[in-house]
Amino acid sequence: MRWSQAFIPTLRDDPSDAEAVSHRLLVRAGFIRQLMAGSYSILPAAFRVRAKIEKIISEEIDAIGGQQFLLGALHPSDVWRQSGRWDVMGDEMFRIVDRKGADVALGMTHEEIFATVASELSSYKQLPQLWYQIQTKFRDEPRPKSGLLRVREFTMKDSYSLDIDQDGLDKQFEAHYGAYLRIFARLDLDAIPVEASSGAMGGSGSVEFMVRSDAGEDLVAHCATCGYAANVERAESVVPAVIDEVGPDTPEMFDTPGVRTIAALETFPGGAAADRQIKTLVYIADDTPVLALVRGDHALQEQKLADALGVGEVRPAQAEEIRELLGADAGSLGAVGVSDVTVVADRALQGRTNMTTGANSDDKHYRGVSIKRDISVTQWVSLREVTAGERCTNCSDGTLDVFRAIECGHIFKLGTKYAEALGATVLDENGKSRPIVMGSYGIGLERNLAAIVEVHHDDKGIVWPVSVAPWQVAITVVQAKDEPSQTAASTIAGGLEAKGWDVMVDDRNERPGVKFADAELIGFPYRITVGSRGLDAGTVEVVDRRSGTRSDVALGDVVDHVHGLLSG
Repeated sequence: MRWSQAFIPTLRDDPSDAEAVSHRLLVRAGFIRQLMAGSYSILPAAFRVRAKIEKIISEEIDAIGGQQFLLGALHPSDVWRQSGRWDVMGDEMFRIVDRKGADVALGMTHEEIFATVASELSSYKQLPQLWYQIQTKFRDEPRPKSGLLRVREFTMKDSYSLDIDQDGLDKQFEAHYGAYLRIFARLDLDAIPVEASSGAMGGSGSVEFMVRSDAGEDLVAHCATCGYAANVERAESVVPAVIDEVGPDTPEMFDTPGVRTIAALETFPGGAAADRQIKTLVYIADDTPVLALVRGDHALQEQKLADALGVGEVRPAQAEEIRELLGADAGSLGAVGVSDVTVVADRALQGRTNMTTGANSDDKHYRGVSIKRDISVTQWVSLREVTAGERCTNCSDGTLDVFRAIECGHIFKLGTKYAEALGATVLDENGKSRPIVMGSYGIGLERNLAAIVEVHHDDKGIVWPVSVAPWQVAITVVQAKDEPSQTAASTIAGGLEAKGWDVMVDDRNERPGVKFADAELIGFPYRITVGSRGLDAGTVEVVDRRSGTRSDVALGDVVDHVHGLLSG
């Protein structure tokens, strides 16, 4: 490829709206352009990277038995209604009414659609199956940002395993687990498998593959001692026991004028330390109010609450909903004596006595509350969000580090939820009809492209790994009008291309400094500089983009030399 004929619109300055490093560099280096919020045009250089990511993914999924499909991106609403997710997906699903008045949706995932295809299977002898596609998906993100990391239109590899029983699902889940580790290794991403919430997908378990990055929107708790890792939506830690006094025989109400926060009650005369307070939060789950209780110094993890209740999501109650339910405003709330309302409490509160909490009357609190005696807890679960420095529950010796990460892949054990809803059943060896046991496994292509840039860059630009670089080598012709230099560049390019490498010859009539800066910005793994002075000495310069190492190599040896660098 000759640069003079290529469309690579590099920019001198960063885009003003770019926050993430990958967003800034992919725009500056001419890889992407924003079409509208959350939607990007993929330009030729980015398309080449994306194609290489797609090839790596396909190779690894094919290697574990994958068969590739391409299913529709436009879905009839009835299949989503059958699974119960038409309403669960909420505003993130793009919904359309066609000219005949029918509800349709732009697919944000394809569990339902693959289940409709699976309904054509009839016997256990046709299982197991592993089906996948690489398809455009749509999600109406309320706050698209960070370039390709959080968008409304994206490409995803989603694969689905179909089995007769749980053992079969477990085997395919493990096969995907290994395939994903190999995929991310080939992408040069240090992906950490972490325990995760299944959310609206449902099922018995899921694992996310997280890449540590300040641009990430997920928080991961990790123990370096034993390797335990979990999304904070699932993570747990050791909570040191608190020794309580027995307290009075019944709760005692006392006035707390103007006290509306945990911190204010700590300093109020007759108040209590935060770890001796009960924080009562009102949430709405599927239009039903619930109370969530955590210790005063702990933060509620909303996804844990949603998982405990078995709903797709929960939302904080509005002020009027709170007052209608409990008769008081936020800041004076409690669960003492509350009945006919689901009360979900964090395990750190189990057995606690002599606690302080709101009395469901403005400016009043209770002291001397015994959880077991005074509060009717419906369900005890882990609700609190772990914090850095807490002890690991897995080994008890290590402490947790909590860091931001990009979710680059997610695998789910779905079970029979979608098969039962869509009628995907087969006859077992005894002639009995059984729902197919499914798994779902996703990787976002553009998100991984951006994650690679987040990990592999420096102050000069992108530093692509060889496996996904749009072109592995840039040959910079110092003087565009020098015929011997152009001839040498063409000969070197032909030799490298014959060995299977992608080469860009920078034959533009630009200053050498501009060419060098563009090559560093775009991130070619290796650059070969061809100039008249070097040719007079029979050499060209080879530059390693990652290390910055420069070496003069004999013109006749440069193809084999660079081929060795790329292969090694």
